[in-house]
Amino acid sequence: MSNYTDIGVEKHDHVGLIEIRRPPLNFFDVALINQIADALEEFDRDVEIRASVLAAQGKAFCAGANFNDPARQEQEKRAESDPASNLPINHLYVQAVRIFRNQKPFVAAIHGAAVGGGLGLAVSADFRVTCPEARFAANFTRLGFHPGFGLTTTLPELIGRNNAELMFYTSRRVTGEEAYRWGLANELVPQAEVRSAAMKLAGEIAECSPLGLVSTRATMRAGLAERVLAATNHELVEQNRLRQTEDFKEGVRATSERRVANFRGR
Repeated sequence: MSNYTDIGVEKHDHVGLIEIRRPPLNFFDVALINQIADALEEFDRDVEIRASVLAAQGKAFCAGANFNDPARQEQEKRAESDPASNLPINHLYVQAVRIFRNQKPFVAAIHGAAVGGGLGLAVSADFRVTCPEARFAANFTRLGFHPGFGLTTTLPELIGRNNAELMFYTSRRVTGEEAYRWGLANELVPQAEVRSAAMKLAGEIAECSPLGLVSTRATMRAGLAERVLAATNHELVEQNRLRQTEDFKEGVRATSERRVANFRGR
């Protein structure tokens, strides 16, 4: 196995395990997404691995991007002065599409919050195992922003257009029980059992023919990576435009200060 700085990678018989190790909230950036994509590709090359699990340490599964991070704030300033600049977020979406191109099934173990791009990461998996304490949120509009990570195509395909619109337009937090009812999660178990249940599901998948799995999955997910690529190209344009607005700055401040934003439409 390769050496990774932000994830742990293990093999358990025919099941691979990727663990995000940026507790407590597991904020992502291009480096983390790149490592997850690398690990999935490594599993694709390993004939012994037939399915895998994506889990996380800490309180959250993945709380998305940290807009209060100084490095990201510097990125925003660069975006204001040069909207056409080649920012890291461009590359983040390139790595995100790599995740959708992996060949073998993987299960996301959602034991805590999956927010924003973290929701996009959760939805990239074939299946999700979660618990009542988990929260799923597409909180982009509450930030004065536009959805990303391909969610404008993946979320409607998973839970239906109207439910996706409800999540996008309200930015509300969906509970684990609601996620299970909507089909956003495939299994609902006690929080302490989320990872073991995800490993069990991956193990059940791994009992099947590896060639049959890869072939069937390629059929079922045909064109998905291309749809995600098209979606992220559009999402990025909208995000770069909205990043320069006063509303976006107010949304980030209000979220950090845990208050209702005072948006002005400019």
